[in-house]
Amino acid sequence: MPLQALAVTLSIGMAALTLTPATAEPTPSSAPAGTPSTRYCLRVDPITGSRLETIQCRTRDDWASLEVDVDQEWAENGVRVLA
Repeated sequence: MPLQALAVTLSIGMAALTLTPATAEPTPSSAPAGTPSTRYCLRVDPITGSRLETIQCRTRDDWASLEVDVDQEWAENGVRVLA
């Protein structure tokens, strides 16, 4: 009987550990500074009919030619910066 009580106690403890939220680092509100050749990777709308997340990496000038403000989109859709 004590072995069953130990098993129940451990399983409850493990369940409590899995329910605690993970602490994530806050995303900066604007894109980090970089050189003209730095590429900024953003999430973009997936191709019609696809459920896969699409990420594209472009320079600031390339994003600007597509009328995308990297600093404005970074907080919500920024993924990473490639130097």
